[in-house]
Amino acid sequence: MPIRRPIPLLIPKLPLALFVALFACLSPAFAQSILPDSFAGWSGGPKSTFNASQIGAAANPNTAAATKEYGFSGGERLTYTHGPSRLDVTLYRMQDPSGGYGEYSYLRTSDMLRTDLSEHSSMSPDHALILVGNLVLDVHGADVSKSPAALKSLVGAVSKQSQEGPLPTLWQELPTDRMVDRSDHYILGPAALFEFFPVAQGDWLGFTNGAEAETAHYSVDGRDVTLMVADFPTPQLAAKELGDLQKSFNVNGSNPSSTSPALFARRTVTLISLVYGASSQAEADTLLKQIQYGSAVTWDEPTFQFKEPSIEMMIVGTIVGAGTICMFALIAGVAFGGIRIVTKRLFPDRVFDRSSHLQVLQLGLASKPINAEDFYGIGPSSKN
Repeated sequence: MPIRRPIPLLIPKLPLALFVALFACLSPAFAQSILPDSFAGWSGGPKSTFNASQIGAAANPNTAAATKEYGFSGGERLTYTHGPSRLDVTLYRMQDPSGGYGEYSYLRTSDMLRTDLSEHSSMSPDHALILVGNLVLDVHGADVSKSPAALKSLVGAVSKQSQEGPLPTLWQELPTDRMVDRSDHYILGPAALFEFFPVAQGDWLGFTNGAEAETAHYSVDGRDVTLMVADFPTPQLAAKELGDLQKSFNVNGSNPSSTSPALFARRTVTLISLVYGASSQAEADTLLKQIQYGSAVTWDEPTFQFKEPSIEMMIVGTIVGAGTICMFALIAGVAFGGIRIVTKRLFPDRVFDRSSHLQVLQLGLASKPINAEDFYGIGPSSKN
């Protein structure tokens, strides 16, 4: 019997690099665009996209590295025009809202005042920065400050494709006394940390162990001082990290021979607070002692203080309560019996104890028939 062999399919063997190039060319076509083509009378021109490797073309390398640390996943650029006015819009799409908040705090400058375009938004005369979930809108133009209504329309169009979620709350641990306005920044990696807390390069803080940080500038006795608050997943990690810092840097005078600048630190549960730029421990303590971190259990409902009554009040209350119950029982019994008797007088043998439905077990000891009225002592007396 002849053996049938499978007929080979004649498929051309293309190089793997060619498939990768074809996929790279087709992927932007399938990517969903977020920036609208127009909004509130503003018309958009040609739209361009950029990825993580192309961020450096529009910014310095450190900005590109920091943006990657915040979880950058794609971006769009589009120029809108409205008559002679022009707005250059760059959209950063981050992996989650926490990364979006970090990118927003990284790009924001101290001259940008807070606005009501979104919960987190700021603006200068020619620059607007808006956080919408995991999206960050970076708007440049001479008429930015004159177009708040148009920007709100843009925010509404973009928010439909944003990812909402909880935002970092580490900034709440920063003391507000003597803080330089709009100088706080959320940190998720060594590149951003070196830009705002220039102690050393590399991951010396422990971001690979799940650390997150918040920095801010303070004016202490006319001196610019930088405070950083870093949070770790567990108190054990925080204690270990503080010990490593004391070995590598001059923390609280632990390593005077170190060439690194003097740092002043304090650990509170999972938080490590570091002060850079202070001239003495007393100067650093003006900031460190303001950080009070700890878990607290709160009620969502209002509470009240219960005061136990005296023994006399308890006895009197018991007697009054028992008397009230007995009085209620007496009144209820008399009312029920009275209603029943009145009903039987007005409607005899029609509501209660109807002879046609009354069944009584008898022993047959007497021949006298049972009359329902005998139970209540009303009605004509029967004769023997």
